[in-house]
Amino acid sequence: MNSHALNVIEFPRTLSLISERAGSSLGAERVRELLPLTDADAIEREHARLAAVRSLISAEEPWQLHGVPDARPGLTRLKVEGASLTAPDLLVLGALLRSSRLTRESLRGRASPVVTAVLARQVDALLVNRSVEESIERAIDDEGQVRDDASSTLRKIRRELQGAQGELIKLLERAMSKLEPHQRVADMSVTVRNGRYVIPVRREAQGAVGGIVHDASATGGTLFVEPPAAVQAGNRIRELQIEEVEEVDRILADLTEKLRPHREGLGRSLDALVTLDSLVARARFGIEFRCTPGELSEATQGFKIVRGRHPLLTAQGIEVVPFDLEMAANERTLLISGPNTGGKTVLLKALGLFSALVQAGCPAPVDPGSRIAIFDDIYADVGDEQSILASLSTFSAHLRNLAEVLTSATNHSLVLIDELGSGTDPIEGAALGGAILEALTTRGTMSIATTHLGALKELATQVDGVVNASLQFDAAKLAPTYHLIKGIPGRSYGISIARHLNLPGEILARAEDRIPADERRVTALLADLEAREKSLTAIERENAEITRDVKDRARRVAEWERNVREREREIEKTSRSEARHYLLEARAEVERTIKELKATSEQSEEAAREARKRIEILASDQGRQLERIASEAATIGGASEDAEVNIGDFVEVGTLGGRIGRVVEIRDGEAVVAVGVMKLAVPRASLRVSSRDSAAPEVAVAIRGDLPEVHAASEIDLRGMRVGEVEDIVMHAVDAAVRADLKTLRFIHGKGTGALRERVAEMLRKESRVTNFRLGAGVTVVELK
Repeated sequence: MNSHALNVIEFPRTLSLISERAGSSLGAERVRELLPLTDADAIEREHARLAAVRSLISAEEPWQLHGVPDARPGLTRLKVEGASLTAPDLLVLGALLRSSRLTRESLRGRASPVVTAVLARQVDALLVNRSVEESIERAIDDEGQVRDDASSTLRKIRRELQGAQGELIKLLERAMSKLEPHQRVADMSVTVRNGRYVIPVRREAQGAVGGIVHDASATGGTLFVEPPAAVQAGNRIRELQIEEVEEVDRILADLTEKLRPHREGLGRSLDALVTLDSLVARARFGIEFRCTPGELSEATQGFKIVRGRHPLLTAQGIEVVPFDLEMAANERTLLISGPNTGGKTVLLKALGLFSALVQAGCPAPVDPGSRIAIFDDIYADVGDEQSILASLSTFSAHLRNLAEVLTSATNHSLVLIDELGSGTDPIEGAALGGAILEALTTRGTMSIATTHLGALKELATQVDGVVNASLQFDAAKLAPTYHLIKGIPGRSYGISIARHLNLPGEILARAEDRIPADERRVTALLADLEAREKSLTAIERENAEITRDVKDRARRVAEWERNVREREREIEKTSRSEARHYLLEARAEVERTIKELKATSEQSEEAAREARKRIEILASDQGRQLERIASEAATIGGASEDAEVNIGDFVEVGTLGGRIGRVVEIRDGEAVVAVGVMKLAVPRASLRVSSRDSAAPEVAVAIRGDLPEVHAASEIDLRGMRVGEVEDIVMHAVDAAVRADLKTLRFIHGKGTGALRERVAEMLRKESRVTNFRLGAGVTVVELK
C-alpha cells in the first residue's frame, strides 16, 4: 500500500501508540511492522483472532501471556553446525520453552473451544519439550551461569578449585604478614593479575621478596609479585580453571545438541508468542480507546462511521468531538468546506486512518453500527508538500501527487485531498479541482476533499455522486464546534473573523460591498440552512431522548410483568404444596387416631367410622380445591404486596379453600396460621382478613373411654436433610413434644457446613413454646414450656 499516504494519515504514529501496550520489545516491534491487508478473508481472520484475545484479557480472571524472550541470537547460532550456545543463550531458549508450554496450557485450559479454534495456529505452533526444558533449568541458573551441579565432574572440579584458592590466599596472607614495614604498601591485600594470585610490595622490596612480577602500578612504585612459595599452588589453580572451562564447554555443547533438532520448532514458537503479544497490545488498545469491531464493507458499497475519534488526539488528553458520517454506494465524493481551524484535515486523516487500522488487523475507535470500507490502496495529498530539492512549488507538488492519483486510483481506492485547488488562481484552481473530482467520481473512486473555493461547492449540483459537507462553526463565538454536517456546504467566515479581530469597520464594509450580490445571497442561504439544520438536530436529539425514555419505561414495565408472572408461578407452586401437605397430614393424623380408637374398645368402632367418613369428605373437598388453586393463586399473585395481617387476626386461607384460621406468628413473606389443631406456614399473599369474629368450630369426634396416650419422639435426627426440608419436621416435633408434655427435645443435625444448625436455631427463636435452647456442635437441646 502507498507508504506516502500511510505516513500522511499518521498510520505509523498510531501503530507506535498501539505498540506501547505490548508486553515485550518483540511484540511492540511486530505491531509497528503491521501493514494494511487488502484480502477481506484475511482481514476477517485477523479480527477474529483479535476478538478472541480481547475476550481472554477481558475475562473476570484476565489471561496473561507468559513472557516473550528475545531468543533470536541463540536461534541464529543454532544454525551453525558444531557451534555451541553460550550459557545466557541457553537461559533465554529455556525461558522460550517454558513460556511456550505455559501459554499453550493456559490457552487450552481456560479458553472456550471457539477461542481455541480461532487461535489454533498459534497454539499448535507452541513447542512443548519438558525434557530439554528441565535439562537447561538444571544446568543454567537465573543469572545465565552454569550451575555447580550441572555435572558431578564440574561439581568436583569447582569444589577442589575453591579449596585451592582458599589455601593459596592464606599462604599469601602469611607471606604479607612477614614483610618489613618499609616493604609494605597501603591497603595491602591479595589480588589477581593476569590470572595469577599476587601480593603488592614496594619496588625496592622486590629483591627481598623474590618470585615473579606479574604487573606494576601506574606510577611504577608498586609491584604485584607472586612469591616462590605460591607458584606451585598457583599452577594447580590454573590447571583446575582449565579443567573447569573444558567441562563447562562440554555441558554447553551437550545442551546445544539437545536443542539443535528443535531449532525450527523453537522459531515457530517464538513467532507464535510474538504474534500473541501483538494481539494483546491491539486488544488492550481497543479496550482503552473504546473501539468496537465494525462491519467490513466493499469499497464500492460506501462506509459508515459512528462516533469516530482520532486516537492520537485522544492519547494527548484532548477532548475529542466524535463525528458521524455515512457514504452510500452511489455517493463517491465528499467535498468538505468551511473555515480554517474547523478540523477538516483531522477528519480527512481520520477517515483514511480507520480503514488502514482495520485492514492491518487493529481496532478503530468507532462505535457499534460502523461499516469500515476495505480499499486496495490509499492516496493522499495533504499539507504543504513543497520540495526544494526537486525544485517544486507547493502547487506543483500537489499536481504531481494528483497526477499519480489519476494514473493509479481504481474504483476500490480511497483518495484524500486537502485544500483542493489551492496554491494558484482561485478560478483556475476551482476549474482544475472540479475536473479532477469529476474524473475520480465517474471512475467510482471514493474521494474525500476539503476546499475553501466557493465554485467547487457547486459541483454537488452538477455531478452525480458528489456530496457537500461542512464542519459546524459557531458564528456567535467564532469558534469551531467540530460537528460534521452532510449535505450542506460550509462558509469561510472570513469577514466575520476579521470583524472579531477588530479590523476597521470601513474596510470591512468595503470588503462586503466587493462581494458579488449572488455570492452574498448564497451566503445568506447557507446561513439559513445552517440555522435550520441546527434546529432540526436539536429536535432530533430531543426525540432521541424521548425514544430512549419510552424504551426504558417499556423495559421496566416488561421486567415488572416478568417478576409478577414469576411470583404467580411461585405462589401457585407454594399453594399446591401447602394444600397437599395439609391433606396428607390430616389423613395421617386420622389414620393414627383410628388405630388408637380400635385398640381401646369395640364401642369406638362407630366413632372411628364416622371420623374416617368425615376425613374422606375433607379429602374430596381438597381435591376440588386443588383444581381451583391455579386461578386463585394467579389472582393472589397479581397483588404487588403481601396481605396486611396482624397476629391474632382471623383470616381466610386461600390455599385451603378459604378455611378460617387465626394468625399466631408473622415471618418474612409468610404467616403461621392455626387452623383447628393444625398450624400451617402459608404465604401472606394467600391470606385475606376474615369478616367473621372467630374461626369456625372444628368437628369433634366423640370418643368414649380414656384418651389414648400421645407418643412423641424426644430425639429427632435431621442429618442428611436439606435446609428446606427440616421446617415442617421441626414444627411437628415441637407440636408432638408439647402434646406429650415433654420438657426437653434434642435435634441431631451434625456439624457439616452449619447450615442445618443455623436454620433450626432460627426457627426455635421464633417459637413461643420454647423457653430456651443450647446450640451444640452437632446437637441442639431444646427446653419446652
